[in-house]
Amino acid sequence: DGTPNAMNAAWGGISDDKELTMCIRASHKTTEDILARKAFTVSMADAAHVEACDYVGIVSGNKEPDKMEKAGFTTTKSKFVNAPVINELPLTLECVLTQVIDGSKYLGEIKNVSIDEKILGEDGDIDLNKFVPITYDAAHYGYYRLGEKVGTAFKDGAQLK
Repeated sequence: DGTPNAMNAAWGGISDDKELTMCIRASHKTTEDILARKAFTVSMADAAHVEACDYVGIVSGNKEPDKMEKAGFTTTKSKFVNAPVINELPLTLECVLTQVIDGSKYLGEIKNVSIDEKILGEDGDIDLNKFVPITYDAAHYGYYRLGEKVGTAFKDGAQLK
């Protein structure tokens, strides 16, 4: 009906260079919205918004139509897909639905990546000192911040060749 909605998707990730996969139940209001619009956005939760991000994950849009407002989120319609972008979260993947597998695996083609300039470093790349994404630990029901570099990809393992 044009009312923005959001949820937490704990299971998913980038599955190809322009493809995103999420595993979500059919009972979610979000899945109904994705199927109706054939599009969705995925905003990366960050430490600054952990309470609001958790809230949209524990409250159903089927029962609380004002959950975005209660979370303190505002949205703007994406220019690339038929879905909203959460203004307060600085990194968003904008996707077109390409396939649903087994009723729970949603595949989307990434059409655009929106990045708020406030999280960019002087080199124009994302600066993890400015952007503190969080991840979910299902074993301990915790959210943890990401950001500490512990190695260099495609280089550290070369020592073992």
